[in-house]
Amino acid sequence: MTLTVNLPNFTIGENAYDEIATYCAPFGTKVAIIGGKKALEASQERLLNALSKTELEAIDTIWYGKNANLSNIDRLSEIESVKEADMLFAVGGGRAIDTVKSVAHRLDKPVFSFPTIASTCAPTTAVCVLYEDSGEMHGLEMLAQPPVHSFADSTVIAEAPTEYLWAGIGDAITKEIESTFSARDRELSFENDLGVKIVQGCNERLLANGKAAMDAANEHKASPAIDKVLQEIIGTTALTSVLVDNDYNSNLAHALYYGATATKSGETHLHGEWTCYGALVLLTMDKQYETRDKLFEFMKSIHLSTNLEQLELTSEVDFNKMIDKCMTMADIKVSPYEITREMVVSAIQEVEELNK
Repeated sequence: MTLTVNLPNFTIGENAYDEIATYCAPFGTKVAIIGGKKALEASQERLLNALSKTELEAIDTIWYGKNANLSNIDRLSEIESVKEADMLFAVGGGRAIDTVKSVAHRLDKPVFSFPTIASTCAPTTAVCVLYEDSGEMHGLEMLAQPPVHSFADSTVIAEAPTEYLWAGIGDAITKEIESTFSARDRELSFENDLGVKIVQGCNERLLANGKAAMDAANEHKASPAIDKVLQEIIGTTALTSVLVDNDYNSNLAHALYYGATATKSGETHLHGEWTCYGALVLLTMDKQYETRDKLFEFMKSIHLSTNLEQLELTSEVDFNKMIDKCMTMADIKVSPYEITREMVVSAIQEVEELNK
């Protein structure tokens, strides 16, 4: 048997862009920069200044579109400058980066990620979460490896709207909970076992540093607390993501978010806000009450949503849409026991009561 493991590589800190030449130069000189509008505006000066000190040339800067959907991926793949480039720079949040990762995969080009917000681990994972043009979840595209290198400039991230770091903390919290739950009582291969073990302790560190990171972000100042949180969001969780089979990469917390994409709440509330709420539901369903209560108190301390009213999902119609889609997701299929609709609804009701 042959085992191949491609782990994430990343640079995190206030001078992260200074390392661009070290990791990008071996792949050529021509760069196509693709990202979100606000992300490009926020990072362009620092990124272009860093490029000016290298032999690399930005031959085009392109808006990726509004979502990580197939039509945007098709459009970008046909742009001449994208096809001409030696490498692609993916700039922005999770949806922008996942879009560029998918484009790079189609065109067989190296991709480097430049997160301008810290809302998910997309900059360092080998999976692309894709959506329909309507905004509803489409499916996952699994890649052979993550971006070649990720450059997380903590100054850029600190200057971004604080809600993204807030949601990134929420999303990172789910990884330890979901992976541990999915893998329970299973005989794991080397890489699956390693991936599940790597994430142990991630939540202890997030809960220890999360409030200080948010306080610094509210002042839009880089800080050691933000760097420590970034190390978990795009470091620890990504290492687990690329090591474990998709069966152990997520569970009910993500299934509930994907269910929410069938409603307006899935559009107006961030991925990590929803998945962290989903982690509360999972811990409740699994009767891990001590862990659940610690998480609940932390979520309240940084104002993450802990009930459906805060998530603006209050109608019975929307609730049933969410549950219906949630129960179709493959995320919940590999679990220590069968997860039924009744169990999920009951756990949600219990979390609602906890809020009272």
